[in-house]
Amino acid sequence: MKILDRYILTSFLSTFASVFVILFFIFILQGIWLFIADLAGKDLDTFLIIKFLTFYSPKVVPLVLPLSVLLASIMTFGNFAENYEFAAMKSSGISLRRAMHSLSLFIFGLSFVAFLFANNIIPQAEYKFINLRKSIVQQKPSMAIAEGQFSTVGSYTIKVADKYGDNDNLLRDVTIHKLSNLGVGTNVVIKANRGELISNENSNFLQLILYDGNYYEDVPVKNYTEKKKVPFAKSAFKKYIINFDLTPLQKTDFDTEQISNTNNMLNVGELKYTLDSLKNNHKKDIVSYTENIKQRYVTFYSHQKPITNKDSIAKNEKVKKETNADLLNLLLPHQINGVLDIAKANVSNTKFSIEGSKFELESKAKNINNHWLALFDKFVIAYACLLMFFIGAPIGAIIRKGGLGLPIVFAMVIFIVYHFINVFGKKLAQEDGITPFLGAWMSSILLTPFAILLTYRATNDIGLVNMDAILQPFFSLFKKRSSEQNS
Repeated sequence: MKILDRYILTSFLSTFASVFVILFFIFILQGIWLFIADLAGKDLDTFLIIKFLTFYSPKVVPLVLPLSVLLASIMTFGNFAENYEFAAMKSSGISLRRAMHSLSLFIFGLSFVAFLFANNIIPQAEYKFINLRKSIVQQKPSMAIAEGQFSTVGSYTIKVADKYGDNDNLLRDVTIHKLSNLGVGTNVVIKANRGELISNENSNFLQLILYDGNYYEDVPVKNYTEKKKVPFAKSAFKKYIINFDLTPLQKTDFDTEQISNTNNMLNVGELKYTLDSLKNNHKKDIVSYTENIKQRYVTFYSHQKPITNKDSIAKNEKVKKETNADLLNLLLPHQINGVLDIAKANVSNTKFSIEGSKFELESKAKNINNHWLALFDKFVIAYACLLMFFIGAPIGAIIRKGGLGLPIVFAMVIFIVYHFINVFGKKLAQEDGITPFLGAWMSSILLTPFAILLTYRATNDIGLVNMDAILQPFFSLFKKRSSEQNS
């Protein structure tokens, strides 16, 4: 390796490492903010919190890595241009394209490492992250309830004065408010002197056993005069059991559209195998549904009684000869209302069946699209590193500014546009608006011409915007008017 290549690569790596570490911790802090409800006030030890964040951290790499490459490229090449190092290179016969050669090879290697990371490390970390959240709640059920404050679990809000015992599963002075069916206010209050939390590792339910307490419930009334009396029901109990569903506490994402998806835990080979199974099942469901609809009508008409009345038979033969005859003319007057009622019921049942099957098939199609997006994302992150380098390096050479000022502005604007298009494309692909391939690659496809244009202008010493070409028509018009006025 030549001295110049070593110098450029060393300068880039030092900047890239610093930027990556800073951005990585910023995104980790964002993750802490997202999961603050799971971590704060739960009496978790430091090792468990570190383990929690360690399994979460690989998820942020697909965002941090391309942004780090973009910002480091702008800063490195901006410093070279600002300090006239590029001018010295060009005077020695070394072009910008040659200066980018060693870094291009490094970025290609980094892209390959990014693909391996997305294909192997991220799925394992996702699997361990989900199981860690599940095991925390199951092994330490008191995590679901904080001490001295109201904690929401399902449709209940719970407050306990004190937690004790080996796993803090014994409670003292328990107050529970149950949300009303309308989701506004509470109509049930339960108070107990003590309680106990019980969970099972093989179950997603948490059991709360209350002892020596009272149950209060507001009685809903329609009459306003009775409502002013504030009627309620009260009962005392020695033992009262409540079961909580812990599934909401084990979600991997607060985005409701991504709940229960396991596609992020699979590598490329597993995704391909799963996609084959999902597509085959989807096709079988479509065939099965159409066959059921067909069989329903075959069964219905096979049970209809044949017309034996001689007048009806004669009338049928007469109507069949008429090409545009009304089908109701095949029936006798007293049969028409019954047939219309049966037809109306069949149409309603068919409509209901179609709507239900449509919702089920759309859900399965959305699941297939999510698996396709997860498959393409493993390749998109590799290409994103290349794309951001060939955008950032030319911009740095053109603007001739290093440091953390202008490069950060350019980097954030470009990355926000890239990320917005990426999210927009995935949302469309999930809803079958576009193909999953186009949804996953939309941002890369749209920004690739921009990267090619920037690289071309930078290697040919053309500015970011040719102001002369823009202002020349105005200057010509101004000169023309000035000459006309002087004449």
